[in-house]
Amino acid sequence: MEQRTFGNTDLTCSAIGFGTWELSTTQYGEIDIDAAVRAVHMAIDHGITLFDTAEVYGPYTSEELLARGLGERRKDIVLVTKVGFVFHDDPTIVGDAAIAGRNASAAYITERTEGCLRRLNTDYIDLLLIHWPDLKTAHEETIGALEAMKAAGKIRHYGVSNYDVPMMEGCQKHGRLTANQVGYNMFDRRMESAVLPYCLENGIGFMAYGSLAFGLLTGALTPETEFAENDWRGRGMAFGLPLFQRENFLKELRVTERLKEIAARHGKSVAQLALAWVLSHPAVTVGLVGMRNERELEENIAAIDWRLSEADRAEIDGIFEDEGVPTHADAEQMTDTAAGGDSHAK
Repeated sequence: MEQRTFGNTDLTCSAIGFGTWELSTTQYGEIDIDAAVRAVHMAIDHGITLFDTAEVYGPYTSEELLARGLGERRKDIVLVTKVGFVFHDDPTIVGDAAIAGRNASAAYITERTEGCLRRLNTDYIDLLLIHWPDLKTAHEETIGALEAMKAAGKIRHYGVSNYDVPMMEGCQKHGRLTANQVGYNMFDRRMESAVLPYCLENGIGFMAYGSLAFGLLTGALTPETEFAENDWRGRGMAFGLPLFQRENFLKELRVTERLKEIAARHGKSVAQLALAWVLSHPAVTVGLVGMRNERELEENIAAIDWRLSEADRAEIDGIFEDEGVPTHADAEQMTDTAAGGDSHAK
């Protein structure tokens, strides 16, 4: 498994990361929990060393399931989790409905990190991220708290998620970001205009979530696909983009069918094509992929040794153009307001 380093730090991990949002039984439909736990063990056996979770996935269930899957192998991996959401007090409210707001204040994120440590059954977190900017707390306060937890040995590194360039610049005045985790895939290229170049130029690792476009690039979705009631994709929006609204969804599936032809010429699947595409960007440190069973795990791993040619990339772009499907490369990058109205969990 290829190993990559987060920017100008000593943190190194596998190019493919195990994303655990899909281990949330309240946000991504039903899963086979035992199979998911087995997949964690198999991922480590296959050389995957980064596992990404968050307290909001569930909330809490993803961290708990990951801890169960890791067991004594926790020491063998890079563990990433995220804090910064505020939750309703009523324990019967689950999934996205449990989110009551955001808080990146020093006292709050310090308190929430202690909860993450307990659920993950660990003494330290390799990389702690602020999940979303709360737009109220000064960067100096947030970074000061992260630096204090680092000095105390609670975390090894810290970073952010879903932050734009001005926000990262504000953080960098008071500390040193190791990573920014933001959505990036063939259907969503908003990060190419500013965030990815900034990370590359400033030695900040970039973690790409949604590498398979939340299922659009797996080949598993069809025009007849109906999302479960507790599956956030059923609302039609994906972080500010109408990817799952009916007319767009059908066009996107046509793109995926044509992408399958490119992948097949190389003896690969469309999911492997999509992951190889993400990993080919020079700013990307790790591509996060959900892996709920052995089949998904083995398919994702097979993408790591494949490099796309310029001709392949040009052909991919031509398919999007032919089908009239935007890549959103020129759209305003994702901000707090742009993401409004759909799931904020990622």
